[in-house]
Amino acid sequence: MNKTDITVKKQQGGKISNNKSEEVVNDMPVVPMTDEEVHAAALSDPDAQPLSKEDFARMKSTPRAKSIRYSLQLTQEEFASRFRIPLGTLRDWEQGRSEPDRAMYAYLRVIAVMPEAVERALQPPIALAE
Repeated sequence: MNKTDITVKKQQGGKISNNKSEEVVNDMPVVPMTDEEVHAAALSDPDAQPLSKEDFARMKSTPRAKSIRYSLQLTQEEFASRFRIPLGTLRDWEQGRSEPDRAMYAYLRVIAVMPEAVERALQPPIALAE
């Protein structure tokens, strides 16, 4: 099966045509809907039902380490090196093979809130002149 991209464009009067043949795909005018109507229409679609608590329990969440790393715009190697986390451990967290323990979650939270302070704290101490 070939994959074909088709874009559509809205013409005057609300008609929609595709980019291949300019043939009208939908000649019904687009009718604006209120937020309540959109919500009701979404709930009436059997293929787009809201997720249940059981659905959420089954799903894996995006690991916090990855979100923090992305927000700091660091590669895995840079993040692991800067915050002294073994690279393999970080990769395991991000790929969902393991999760940080409670202490590491706390550490990641501090990194998320004060990354510069964590970096400063991890610098080697300055030797004082005797």
